[in-house]
Amino acid sequence: MKKTIKGIAIFLGVIFIIGIIVPLIIPIPPLITSPPVALADQDSLFTNVDGIKVHFKKQGKEGPAIILLHGFGASVFSWREVMDPLAEIGTVYAYDRPGFGLTERPIEGEWQGLNPYNQEGQVKMLADFMDSQGIENAILVGNSVGGTIATAFSLKYPDRVQALVEVDAAIYPSGEGKIPGWAGFLLNTPQAERIGPWFMRQIRNWGPDLIKTAWHDPKQIPEGVISGYQVPLMVDRWDRGLFEILRARGAVNLSSQLKGIQVPVLVITGDDDRIVPTDLSVKLASEIPNAELKLLPKCGHVPQEECPLAFLDSIIPFINQYGNEE
Repeated sequence: MKKTIKGIAIFLGVIFIIGIIVPLIIPIPPLITSPPVALADQDSLFTNVDGIKVHFKKQGKEGPAIILLHGFGASVFSWREVMDPLAEIGTVYAYDRPGFGLTERPIEGEWQGLNPYNQEGQVKMLADFMDSQGIENAILVGNSVGGTIATAFSLKYPDRVQALVEVDAAIYPSGEGKIPGWAGFLLNTPQAERIGPWFMRQIRNWGPDLIKTAWHDPKQIPEGVISGYQVPLMVDRWDRGLFEILRARGAVNLSSQLKGIQVPVLVITGDDDRIVPTDLSVKLASEIPNAELKLLPKCGHVPQEECPLAFLDSIIPFINQYGNEE
């Protein structure tokens, strides 16, 4: 019996040592990447916000400011179908949130102030981005996690928001999970620091399936969309940025604050959203005071891409109604 216990102890000890040492010595192939400017489009713009070079696009010259906030794994590319039409009724801005698109991926020690990858930091970045563009207040349009940031911003800075459009927004528990303390500890170990970004590279394999899940009918995804989403996977430190997003994930706690939203709200959702279930958007519209709900038929998680005409038919009257109010 003593020999058995000793053998098990030795075995567990060896496993423990392997778990500590192997992540520090396992070969990790280098990434072939490019600086953001090398991957930019002709209409791409960059501005410095809190010490971070932020990629954005701007269209239109008159009317209310309209700021578009993309979801997880997306970028300004996800708004390509609707920026031109929206620019006819306002000045449209879309920027890549930290960790995505062509915005710079800093590591700890390289940013100024708040962590740009967590909710608090991203809310502040939105405020500072608006300051950098001379925007006093705006209509915020947030898709998925972009809706999370737009909602948090509306609660903190109601005077800077003319109206809020929640597009399949991630507000309820699926977007509010807090990483357990032990997991947070592990994510900050030298081992995780080294192999974490390598694990995040696997999005190159499962990312296309996530895009297909976001559509009601993936057979209708236009040629070039998948490759368009993959462009940011060629930018410097893209894997590190996704790892920082994972480490920064914390309790959002917005669902208990919804009655405090003081601005006009439009909730838009596809009737077949399999990422943020449609029922949750219906619930969101019922819990925000006086919110309007638009349910788009035969549409999934990204209606601005899959159903742009129905999306525009829903959002344009709302913007025209509230965009010019003081």
